[in-house]
Amino acid sequence: MLKRFFQAFRPQEQASLPDPDAELALGALLVRVAQADRDYQVEEISLIDRILARLYQHNAIEAAKVRATCEKLHAAAPETDTFGKLIRETTGLEDRLSALEALWEVVLADGEQKEGELRIVEEARKAMGLSKVDNVNARAKAIAKVAALSGHTPD
Repeated sequence: MLKRFFQAFRPQEQASLPDPDAELALGALLVRVAQADRDYQVEEISLIDRILARLYQHNAIEAAKVRATCEKLHAAAPETDTFGKLIRETTGLEDRLSALEALWEVVLADGEQKEGELRIVEEARKAMGLSKVDNVNARAKAIAKVAALSGHTPD
């Protein structure tokens, strides 16, 4: 009887998370960047949903479900470079460049580039096997996208 009493206060076992593929790895990295400054804003959440929808042809509900799974993966997550290596090993160059650009979009979403966010992008860039030039180009493309959407250029 005492055993059942104590079991009632233990957290229920969570459903196991899926093994990440390139999409879930990128989503988890996007969440990691957005949460790096400890200020996970609605704008960043909706941007991640839009990025997942754009890159993987999801509707809004599917993208939100994927992001929710990515949030759980991030929380239970391996290191940033593990996600980056998974992306490198399972996608081509164009997809990796798009992933890097998407990470920059999230970094730039709140108009500030914080050290923790930049560190994550740099770790992911290296793990994805992309060059510093690729990083500069991805950042420039992300800046252009953000400027086109908002009407101003982020820092």
